[in-house]
Amino acid sequence: MNESTTRSLAVPALLLIAAACLTFATPASVQASSHREAPLIADDPQADNTDLYAFRSPDDANTVTLIANYIPAELPNSGPNFYTFGNNIRYEIHIDNTLASAGDDIVYRFSFSQVNEDPTTFFNIRLGQQNLKTTYTLERSLNGGSSFTTIVNNGPVPPANIGPRSIENPVVGLGSSYQALINSAIITAVSGEKVFCGPVDDPFFMDSGGLFDLGDAPRQGSGGARDGMARFNTHTIAIQVPITTLQKDGQPASAAANILDPDFVIGVWASASRRAIRTLQTSGAPPVDTGAWIQVSRLGMPLTNTVIIPIGSKDRWNALNPYSELADASLDAFFYTPELALYMDVGQLANSVPAFARLRVPRNSLNSGTPGSGFDFGNSGNGLFALKGAPAVAGTALDDALFGNLLLPGAGKPRSVDLWPLFHTGLPNLRPYQLATGKTAGNPLSVGKPFVDNFLPNGGDMLRLNMAVPATARNDPDFSSLGLVRAMVLGLTDSRFNGSAAMQFIPNMDGFPNGRRLEDDVTRIQLQAVSGVLLTSIGYWHDDYVAGSPNTFTQLLRNVWDYSAGVEANDISFGSTFPYLATPWRGTEVGQ
Repeated sequence: MNESTTRSLAVPALLLIAAACLTFATPASVQASSHREAPLIADDPQADNTDLYAFRSPDDANTVTLIANYIPAELPNSGPNFYTFGNNIRYEIHIDNTLASAGDDIVYRFSFSQVNEDPTTFFNIRLGQQNLKTTYTLERSLNGGSSFTTIVNNGPVPPANIGPRSIENPVVGLGSSYQALINSAIITAVSGEKVFCGPVDDPFFMDSGGLFDLGDAPRQGSGGARDGMARFNTHTIAIQVPITTLQKDGQPASAAANILDPDFVIGVWASASRRAIRTLQTSGAPPVDTGAWIQVSRLGMPLTNTVIIPIGSKDRWNALNPYSELADASLDAFFYTPELALYMDVGQLANSVPAFARLRVPRNSLNSGTPGSGFDFGNSGNGLFALKGAPAVAGTALDDALFGNLLLPGAGKPRSVDLWPLFHTGLPNLRPYQLATGKTAGNPLSVGKPFVDNFLPNGGDMLRLNMAVPATARNDPDFSSLGLVRAMVLGLTDSRFNGSAAMQFIPNMDGFPNGRRLEDDVTRIQLQAVSGVLLTSIGYWHDDYVAGSPNTFTQLLRNVWDYSAGVEANDISFGSTFPYLATPWRGTEVGQ
């Protein structure tokens, strides 16, 4: 009789264990984007979502590219046991494309398996054979997960980029260039999607060492900023999907009424799930996983669980899906009054974080020249709640008759009109969410210049992308890692765009937070968002602007626009064709 030890890992029990262990968390257990962002998932790297991307493909206007990365901080020289996808994990990319149905509309499910082609050696690759040779099955659901159809069988996954003897050597290795291995792993599903799964350079960039040293980004002391993910790898799931598959009515982007057609908005999130019960074998055989599938990690917007959700709620956030999260009001406070805003408020803790000196939350927006005469978006303020029910908001996104209490739910929730919808609903092309260009002087509620419409309010934290917005060419002089913030600046200040309130394509309207491109500097953009860059760009000007003054582009506003967290680009360039990600670092060339 085979002896075994069985542990039933119920989610409530896990949460209790995590709560008991919080006291022992160390700074090393927290990295960037969603790398090791919560106590429980930090101990399960194979199931850890690190980043999610969704963007109009720059070289194929008829498709959208979705990229979900897993396994943080992979050391390239990690032999003899190199990193790989887990064979007992469901990796999923979820798409919501309509308000007509609650929950997901499309789900892509990846399941991986490994074999040892030569178990007699300790080498990962030898004599043309691979150990942990990995393949996958890809299933697709077009009915929200009720049923699935297999669209890829035995999809190939390239091995780790170990070194020249393992990869290129024709006698003792695989006899192939690594690029050839990547190319052979790019396949087309029977349903038309282009797919790649495998190790890549980690595309996320941020000075994680500085930022998590109590907000020292850009670094104020000696030494420059350092990309915390530089020369690390990750494992990616990349799919390039026809827009006709993703759009709710099966329409191509050419059928859109305009570049902000709300019928072309999708919400995207990724997850990883494990079985509820794991049985450990005393014989040394692999564990046996049984029971219901339990979500252990998820990701939509970058940095949500990392820097918005406090440590005591991180594991709980990972256990929710976006739809249950939207219905759970207990998490909303972290967006209505974000901790980060305290370090951008001179009335709170700003003086203790000198690196954020350029970032200041508006505390007296549209003031008449005296303190307290304007709108207060600080954590102790009321934001725009004073406008609730006023005749001036009729027909705007702030009108309860349109969206109920979504955007003005109550007093003491100052960021319910910008940060909360950015993460939970997206923004509609309605007043006041239009650029101040063209608006009546001093009236943010008047009609302005459209620049975004990715409103999809039936789920919580997701990347929301309007697929009708054209892609900005990567070689365009106006292309910017500042994404939608750069589009805001151009729409307000550039003579090509600020001469009228007419809708027109402004470069980088396809950038984060309208989806997320690989190049987007999401750390800088989100810190600017916390400091109120959306509010000021739609006409709720900064505190140093006095109502009626002709100079709206004040020093405080320009400070926010010019802020940098120190690292503004990935350590190596991205590719120009699918899957766009850079080749993984080689184990013989990178050491830690």
